[in-house]
Amino acid sequence: MAPIQWNDGAPIYRQLKERVIAMMLDGELRPGDALPSVRQIAADYQLNPITVSRAYQELADESLLEKRRGLGMYVTEEASRKLLETERTRFLTEEWPQVVQRITRLGLQLEQLLSGPTPEAAR
Repeated sequence: MAPIQWNDGAPIYRQLKERVIAMMLDGELRPGDALPSVRQIAADYQLNPITVSRAYQELADESLLEKRRGLGMYVTEEASRKLLETERTRFLTEEWPQVVQRITRLGLQLEQLLSGPTPEAAR
């Protein structure tokens, strides 16, 4: 895993969980891939193993990871499909309405959005 900057705005287990989800969405973790062990992550990032276990357990509860006895945690075959479905729904219900509201508030037109910033706007 790449270096992680922890912030005080959310519990660390949730930040770790979101990092693993991002890695799945970005294709860094693919179905069937093994995750580093709880002990390894705890040591690498100086975390309590219970924190790492909680993040992994939530991902398992969502059927994104599966525990293989004696082998560790693995990305499930359906993880990518489930994540895309969940993230698209979340974007459309939570984020997109805010984007539309901002577009409306700024009086932007579709042509402006598709063409990108104008040279005048960059000044």
